[in-house]
Amino acid sequence: MKYASLGSGSRGNCTVIVSPQTTILVDCGFGCRETENRLTDKGVNPTTVEAIFVTHEHGDHHRGVGPFARKYGVSVYGTNGTLSRVDLKRCKFIEIQCGHSVDVGDFVVHPVAVPHDAREPSQFVIENANRRLGILTDIGSLTQSVVEHYRHCDSLLVEANHDLEMLWNGPYQYSLKVRIAGDEGHLSNDQTAEFVSLVHHSDMQSLVLGHLSQENNHPEIVRRCFHEYRQSMEVWIASQAEGTDWIHVT
Repeated sequence: MKYASLGSGSRGNCTVIVSPQTTILVDCGFGCRETENRLTDKGVNPTTVEAIFVTHEHGDHHRGVGPFARKYGVSVYGTNGTLSRVDLKRCKFIEIQCGHSVDVGDFVVHPVAVPHDAREPSQFVIENANRRLGILTDIGSLTQSVVEHYRHCDSLLVEANHDLEMLWNGPYQYSLKVRIAGDEGHLSNDQTAEFVSLVHHSDMQSLVLGHLSQENNHPEIVRRCFHEYRQSMEVWIASQAEGTDWIHVT
């Protein structure tokens, strides 16, 4: 399989995953037209998308879900808590449960419960041909369950949201800083580095750092934090404007 971030950050998130038979999205946080344009830029015809898996109900992850699903007849998957907060009128939607895998085409999608300030948030490990892609954004703290679910991934897209020093010295109101740094907020660079150290293995092929805060982080800081992994695998940073190029998981 291969995948690409179409954009990652507080203004919109969407990841496209493609196998020889199936195309799915994880989140659709851009408007319908913007999603179409970003898919087309990657060489993906929007009509080929079969499913959207929604991690949670925050606007930067679901903004385009309803319009895109209605236009293209795409099935929407999410937990009960997530689906109850997303406008899915005239959409086909399928409720999923964390811990219970879902088959879509030749993908097996494993929903994973995560701590985040949403109704019933989930993240996903996506399996195809004995290869596993782990997507892990919008999580405030590490749990043993999360670590165990992501231990055997061949590629990871994980958030490195903020640098703690930049966050505490930055322009946000104190209450927002507390929320971001809290156990149901977002991972700091240091927390993400700890997570990667726990799940990294010698056969891991690639690591993508995403959901960088434009106010509280900087790509150069992130590159320094994860420099050691560049010796053993590809390391990417997903930008808000362009996402990433295609990343192959073979």
